[in-house]
Amino acid sequence: MISADGVHRVELVTRRGCHLCEDARRTVDDVVTRLGLTWRELSIDDDAQLRARFAEEVPVLMIDGVQRDFWVIDPDRLERLLKP
Repeated sequence: MISADGVHRVELVTRRGCHLCEDARRTVDDVVTRLGLTWRELSIDDDAQLRARFAEEVPVLMIDGVQRDFWVIDPDRLERLLKP
């Protein structure tokens, strides 16, 4: 669900020592920053519920609470999802 102010909520679920997570982090940061938005990172290492849900899929891209991608984040798709 998009926030009350109309801005997308972008979250990247990761874990320590994950090379795919490092790549996804760079992709998300590049695209989201270019679009003037913000994002936050959530770690399955710090959250048992996230770990139970996403342990085999990290990194996981969530936009407005909906899982949009996992493993490899495509920058073009991410940009399309975030543009109005």
